[in-house]
Amino acid sequence: MKNAIELLKENDLLRVIDEPLDIDLEIPHVAYVEVKKSDSKALLFTNPISKRLNKTYKTPVLMNVFGSHKATNLFIGKDADEIAKEIEDLLKLKPPVTFGEKIGMIGKLFSLKNVFPKRLNTKGECQEVVIDKDRVDLYELPILTTWTQDGGPFITMGQVYTQSLDGERKNLGMYRLQVYDKNRLGMHWQIHKDSANFFHEYKKAGKMMPVSIAIGGDPLYTWSATAPLPHGVFEMLMYGFVKGKSARLVKSVTNDLYIPEDVDFVIEGLVDPSKIEIEGPFGDHTGYYTLEEEYPVMDVTCITHKKEPVYLATVVGKPPLEDKYMGWATERIFLPLLKTTAPDLIDYVMPENGVFHNLIIAKMKTLYPGHAKQFMHAFWGVGQMSFVKHAIFVNEDAPNLESYEDLSDYILDRVQVSNILISEGVCDALDHASDDFAYGGKLGIDCTADNVFFPKKEIISDEKLLKLVQEIEPGIVDIKQYKTYTKTPIVVIAIDKKEKIKNVYERLSAIKAHTKLLVFVDHQKNDVNNPYMLIWRVVNNIDASRDIYLQKEFIGIDATNKGEIEDFPRRWPDDTDCDMEVLTDLRKRGILDIDDDFIKRFYL
Repeated sequence: MKNAIELLKENDLLRVIDEPLDIDLEIPHVAYVEVKKSDSKALLFTNPISKRLNKTYKTPVLMNVFGSHKATNLFIGKDADEIAKEIEDLLKLKPPVTFGEKIGMIGKLFSLKNVFPKRLNTKGECQEVVIDKDRVDLYELPILTTWTQDGGPFITMGQVYTQSLDGERKNLGMYRLQVYDKNRLGMHWQIHKDSANFFHEYKKAGKMMPVSIAIGGDPLYTWSATAPLPHGVFEMLMYGFVKGKSARLVKSVTNDLYIPEDVDFVIEGLVDPSKIEIEGPFGDHTGYYTLEEEYPVMDVTCITHKKEPVYLATVVGKPPLEDKYMGWATERIFLPLLKTTAPDLIDYVMPENGVFHNLIIAKMKTLYPGHAKQFMHAFWGVGQMSFVKHAIFVNEDAPNLESYEDLSDYILDRVQVSNILISEGVCDALDHASDDFAYGGKLGIDCTADNVFFPKKEIISDEKLLKLVQEIEPGIVDIKQYKTYTKTPIVVIAIDKKEKIKNVYERLSAIKAHTKLLVFVDHQKNDVNNPYMLIWRVVNNIDASRDIYLQKEFIGIDATNKGEIEDFPRRWPDDTDCDMEVLTDLRKRGILDIDDDFIKRFYL
């Protein structure tokens, strides 16, 4: 990580914090706040401590390494769109005809030699210090506890290296890893991931599964671990392609897995497929806690590290966070691969407050009636895109996909009930809103045609509308109207819920002359004047098959928390809220320079 630190310093993208701060809550809270700033920087904590364990660590903690577009491009080495163009050119390669074309192809093919990792016969920097099984103690690493309800410390930036039972297929993934005790880790590889598929091979064969977890090194290793490559493709190939040079790998000390020679830490171990244990809860990138579930456990057989390692970590919770920038790079770079399945796709975007799989907006070349709905099914059947909950499709004449104000106007002028598709399918295992684990409703909206011809609504002031709705439903505390000049004016309704929202929606049909789209949220934890966080709340909290109500020219969305009123079969998780005592103390000590408005704006 030292090269990464120097690069960040040279580009004024690093803030060094020398004051002793606790690995439990304090360091994560500082990082959580920093990355929400418009000028966010990476943070190097040089004196981490643990009051809980009565420890002072020599190993510094580095966070928010991908904390800006500039930093992300620095570690990728070039602009993300430039890499996408290189991938697109490769996908379009045709057999050469002329001598010049043959020479050009030789050059392109020769450059691909750098894609493949090189296996070294030597030890790596990551193995300068070897801690054998008898001396292993995970508590000697400054592993963070991020949120008050977390089940314990979690490794959040681990590069998890696994391979199939026959050793032919390799995988690099990123999964959170809970520290159970000094030599056991919970392996949160979700049911749809390659590592989970490998795990089932070992389980069927009744054999122990080797795992090596790397931390640190080139930040691009960590990004590659998140890359949505096709099933069976080793993510280190992506590293070589982007970097233009082969990854240099060395063999782990206690198993046959190969890891990058220059990472800072390696935790090696074995997973017994016959053993599972409760993992979690853990505050995750959705901004909610994910609930306790059973997952495999790794027994640590060895820890190796550099002589002077740096511990790399991240914090996940409510947006915007570091994953915003990592996801942005993924979104741009993998566009050409997505186009191979959906050739009429022009571009797509996953808004940061849509929490990646919860919301995607795609621009397409519309060729015939129903084309967008065909696209929806294609998206929901492609790799990690199958986890997308809400997809909105716009035509090629739509504004730039990142011009959200203009784009939302375009979308709202094209929303009508007949263009809404509600389906069901697989969901991310982190989704909490569906009745069933990892399976629930999906929403697709076809906004490719300008064919909404209904009469415009009679818009009245917020004050008049609030009075009107409170006469119908006294539990409504506040309202805010948005985009009243479009063909789909919106009313956000903050309510003290006493019954099913569907009943309230039906009674509010009396106001359909004044609005078209009602969005219901709980008044206790939502600000109707904060559209950024309202979008985050809505796409997290709804299951399309249950929470969307449709009448002609009148649509309802129930984004309230679900529970006994709805006979919700699962436990609804809490938000990832900061510990206010910790925040207050950090502000008093001058570590955090934020005001109450900042806390309110980001639902801290």
